[in-house]
Amino acid sequence: MVSIKNILTEEEYEDVEKKAFPGFLKPMLATLTHDYFDDPCWIYERKLDGERAICFSRNGKCWIKSRNDKDISFRYPEIIDRISSNGFSFIVDGEIVAFDKRVTSFEKLQKRMHLTSEEEALRSGVRVFYYLFDMIYFQGFDVTGVSLVSRKKMLKKSIAFHDPVRYVPHRNERGLKYYKEACKKGWEGIIAKDGDSSYVHTRSKKWLKFKCVKDQEFIVIGYTDPSGSRVGFGALLIGYHEGKKIKYAGEVGTGYSDRTLKMLKDKLTEIETDVPPVDPAAVSEKNLHWVKPKLVCEVGFTEWTRNGKLRHPRYKGLRDDKDPSDVTRED
Repeated sequence: MVSIKNILTEEEYEDVEKKAFPGFLKPMLATLTHDYFDDPCWIYERKLDGERAICFSRNGKCWIKSRNDKDISFRYPEIIDRISSNGFSFIVDGEIVAFDKRVTSFEKLQKRMHLTSEEEALRSGVRVFYYLFDMIYFQGFDVTGVSLVSRKKMLKKSIAFHDPVRYVPHRNERGLKYYKEACKKGWEGIIAKDGDSSYVHTRSKKWLKFKCVKDQEFIVIGYTDPSGSRVGFGALLIGYHEGKKIKYAGEVGTGYSDRTLKMLKDKLTEIETDVPPVDPAAVSEKNLHWVKPKLVCEVGFTEWTRNGKLRHPRYKGLRDDKDPSDVTRED
């Protein structure tokens, strides 16, 4: 078994803290920016379009939690089986993804994200991978105070990386070039990270998102009736928090399969309400139904219009790993 003192230098070891194995830890989140840059003190990683996952391993038992503290281990038994073979206590941070050819696909991952048992997961036919990019806890030590580059060194030297568990490599200094490459390849973008930064359990400007595509989470606030041969519903009405109120962001009418339309309609019917979650005067759609703001979906779009609506929105999938109260407009 690898010892922490065999990985870190004496100077790096001064930043670790002896601590009992913790309970749930909120993940560090990146901040969206449009100010792209090169910096010799920063590293740049591929942005993955999947489900954020914190993995805990203790006394031979391994489990995975979403970023809002839901146990999702049963969805990914092959990942649990592989990573538990490491045989020591640790907590690592990463992203679970599915691929469509060489591009990570959140839509494809949906077929795993909403299953209810290990048996369903293994029968789904959707191959998943767990990409690890950070280490939070290592054999009795809280390592969040150690620099990012040192935490990644610990991660790479201590975990056995075999599919479906993979290591997220990074590039140094040249963020602009890597960002352009990412966009040409059809990736989501890249994540820029301050190499000297500690790990904090909140959103930080020490991690920045350079996005090639526009997408984000929205709260589902209603739906319209279907027309013609359409099943389920016509479009979702969506919004986001602005202060304590929810602001309307428009409707999403594309991106659904018939199966998705039927599945979503069942969920929407269960939470239908007569109380509008937003100012009804801001909504011009007809034949609509309000729902309680309990569901969060991810939507791709081309841009924001001047009146605060989405242009060309497309439904990508439901997210159960984010609380509706945390959904705000990314600027």
